[in-house]
Amino acid sequence: MRWALVKVALAVTTMVVVAFAVPLGLVVKELARDRAYGSAERQAATIGPVLAITTDRTQLERAVASAETGPGGRIGVHVPASGRNGPAEIGARRAAESDVAAAVKLGRASISPVRGGSALLQPTAVASGIAVVEVFVPDAALTNGVTTAWVVLAGVGLALVIGSVAVADRLGTRMVRPAQRLAGAAHDLGRGKLGVRVQEDGPKELRLAASAFNSMADQVVQLLANERELAADLSHRLRTPLTVLRLNAASLGDTPAAEQTRAAVAQLEREVDQIIRTVREQKAQTQQTAAAAGCDAAEVIRERMGFWSALAEDEGRTVRIAGADRPVRVPVARPELAAALDAMLGNVFRHTPEGTAFAVDVHNADEAVIVLVSDAGPGIADPDAALRRGHGGGGEGSTGLGLDIVRRLAESTGGDVRLGRSILGGTEVRVWLALDDRRARQDGRRGHRLRRTLGRRRRAARTGS
Repeated sequence: MRWALVKVALAVTTMVVVAFAVPLGLVVKELARDRAYGSAERQAATIGPVLAITTDRTQLERAVASAETGPGGRIGVHVPASGRNGPAEIGARRAAESDVAAAVKLGRASISPVRGGSALLQPTAVASGIAVVEVFVPDAALTNGVTTAWVVLAGVGLALVIGSVAVADRLGTRMVRPAQRLAGAAHDLGRGKLGVRVQEDGPKELRLAASAFNSMADQVVQLLANERELAADLSHRLRTPLTVLRLNAASLGDTPAAEQTRAAVAQLEREVDQIIRTVREQKAQTQQTAAAAGCDAAEVIRERMGFWSALAEDEGRTVRIAGADRPVRVPVARPELAAALDAMLGNVFRHTPEGTAFAVDVHNADEAVIVLVSDAGPGIADPDAALRRGHGGGGEGSTGLGLDIVRRLAESTGGDVRLGRSILGGTEVRVWLALDDRRARQDGRRGHRLRRTLGRRRRAARTGS
């Protein structure tokens, strides 16, 4: 795709440059020609007034000398015979007599080819007839500056072609890299790397494809987990009939058939135990993979808010969601994030009266994702004590288990949980989910700046309200 875009840009730009540069080059050549003949006409026009006054040779030689430009020897005057005087030739003469006679007969300026260039023949009426002023125009004057203009046009055209190719290459790279990452992730997923995910960037179509791939991978992980849960459940269910078989086989006596039956039952029991151990190991690996792959926090929030909105409608609560309209990936497993959200929203319903409004906001920064759950309830008198209860204690009507779930989720990413006063007037639970645990520790200053920014926004919102 990248080279295809480069070739298209090269072909289109080359055609455009040729379509404009060739006519411009011809125009430049024609302008140089017109400039040379225009200068010759002006030189011939300076001789015309002198011829109208006199045909004296001396006066005409002076006029020719004053009209000469450059190296000289380019202007000549053909004066017809008058009375006793024969025809006079003044200055340089290069045009053939037949061309001069043709110009006299034509009665207007004409151009005749001569050696080394061309001659402009300008007829002028005098007392004795028609005089002809001849101005020599060398070939160099006809092409003066044309080569330089063509070189400049060629350079500009070449620069345009190179620039268009460079831009097409950059655009192609921007389009190809996300596609290559998507293809590589698909290969890795096919080889069994269930934790692989694709960064959602590039053109809109590729972002949609990456989002669909990530959703598909999440579903694959979930389906495998469900399958292993089913295998584990079936294996556990087999334990009961196996126990009965083993007890019955023990009462068969000491015959060879009884021994074979007991050996078969023991073998079957060992196989079932092996299946259970394997499923447990795979389940643990699946949970680790799901945590490493992360999930879309916005999708989880929309899903859980859809569940809690029904209860909120029954209780007359106003619900607001912000920041969940675009994908926000976090490095935690989907079930764990859903459990933490349910814990925070459950606390809102449990500890605030009916009709109390609440909101869920998502802020996506470079180093962390912040989830804010706010309500308009009475608030928490001692947030520090509530957080301490979240570490496992109880008291004051709350077990603290919900905050403990949220705290463990945040700390697993290198983040934390804080309680404060919300812009709605009640409690605000702020969950800081670090996107990179090491970067979160090394770049604490940026995190403090983001916290101060959020604090200023909350204060401004309270002032405005």
